[in-house]
Amino acid sequence: MKDFDSIPALMADLGKRAKDASRDLAFASAERKHAALIAAADAVWKNRAQIIEANKKDLDYGREKGLSPAMMDRLMLDETRIQGMVDGLRTVAEQTDPVGEVLAEWDMPSGLNIRRVRTPLGVIGVIYESRPNVTADAGALCLKSGNAVILRGGSESFHSSTAIHACLVEGLKAANLPEDATQLVPTRDRAAVQELLTMTDYVDVIVPRGGKGLVGLVQREARVPVFAHLEGIVHIYIDKAADPQKTLDVVLNAKTRRTGICGAAECLLVHQDIAETLGREVIAALLAAGVEVHAAGALAIDGTVPATDADWGKEFLDSIIASKPVTDIDEAIAHIRQYGSNHTDCIMTEDQSAADRFFERLDSAILMHNASTQFADGGEFGMGAEIGIATGKMHARGPVGAAQLTSFKYLVRGNGTTRT
Repeated sequence: MKDFDSIPALMADLGKRAKDASRDLAFASAERKHAALIAAADAVWKNRAQIIEANKKDLDYGREKGLSPAMMDRLMLDETRIQGMVDGLRTVAEQTDPVGEVLAEWDMPSGLNIRRVRTPLGVIGVIYESRPNVTADAGALCLKSGNAVILRGGSESFHSSTAIHACLVEGLKAANLPEDATQLVPTRDRAAVQELLTMTDYVDVIVPRGGKGLVGLVQREARVPVFAHLEGIVHIYIDKAADPQKTLDVVLNAKTRRTGICGAAECLLVHQDIAETLGREVIAALLAAGVEVHAAGALAIDGTVPATDADWGKEFLDSIIASKPVTDIDEAIAHIRQYGSNHTDCIMTEDQSAADRFFERLDSAILMHNASTQFADGGEFGMGAEIGIATGKMHARGPVGAAQLTSFKYLVRGNGTTRT
C-alpha cells in the first residue's frame, strides 16, 4: 500500500476528479450505464479468484486486529457471496434508470408547463467498514443514479475493496464512461476520512455504513449532509394474537440468520398474557439455537441471564437478545419509542387492528408485520442493492437505493410567456 505525503492534497484531487466526472455522468444514457454495470458484473465473476486471494489478506489482517466472529463474517468473501455481488450488479443494471423520470407535470394558467424530474445528487462519499461487498453495491447504485462516488472502505477490507473497485473501473472503461466516476481512497490513513467529511466544494452527500463508532463520528464531524442510521436497535413485539408457528419461525430467523447485520433482532417484547406459554417457548427455542437470552419477568427460564436496564436500547450485533413481558401493545410501543433507533421494528399478530395500531403509532423507517426483520435490506425490497439504511426524516429514508440517490429539478417551458 502506497504512502501519501499529503492526505489533503490526495483527497482534493479525488474530489476534483469526481466532480468533473459527475458532470458527464449526469447526462450519460441509460444504455451506457447499463453496459457499464453488466461489464462490471462480468469482471467481478471473471476475477473472483483474485478477489478471494485479496480477501484472504484482509481476513489475516482482521484476525491480527482481533475482530469479533460477527465482524469476521461480515468481512469474509467466498464464491457464493461474490455471486451475490454479481447478481446485485446485474439487478441494478436491469432497473429502470431513475434519472430524468418525470415525478409530476402540470400546466399553469399563465401558459407555463412545469415538470419536476429526477436529477443526480452529484458526488457521493461512501464510508464503510468491514463488508467489502459494499464496494460493489455503492458503486452500482451511484452509477445507476448518475452520481460519481468516492469510496472509502474500512482498513480491514482494503485489499478486497481494491480488487472489487478494479472491476467497477473495468466496467466504466468498457462503456466509455469516465473512470473517475467511481474512485476508491487508496490509503488506510484515517486522515482521509476527516478530509472527506469536510469536502463541501466537491462532495454533495456522505453515506456512512458501519457500526455506531463510525456513524457517530461522521454525524458529529461532517460538514457535508449525511444519510445514515446510528444503530439498528430492532424490536419484535409478540402480540397476544400471534400465531405460534409463524412467531417461532420469524423470531429465530430475525435473530440467528446473521447476527451481525443491522436488521438482526435485538429485543423481544412479549404480551404478558402469553409470556408463560408462547413467550417461554420462543425463549427456549432461542436458547436451543445457541442465543444468549437476557430475560426479565415471566420470560426468565432456566438458561437465561437476568436482564438489566443496560440491555434496553442495546445493539448487540451478536448471538444475544434482550426480552421482557409487556402489559399490552401500547406498552410495547412506548418501549420502542424510548429505546428504539427508528430503524426496523416488527409485530407478530393475527389481529389486523393491532398491526394497524403498531404501524400507525410508530415512526421507524421500516415497520413489519409477521415478517423477519432480516428483510430490512434494499435487495429484499427490490432495489437490487442498497447503499445503506437511512433513519433520518429528510430526503432518503429506509433502504437507500438508486432512486433515493437523486434529487429533482423543475423544467419550466413557456412560449414567450411573460408575467403580469
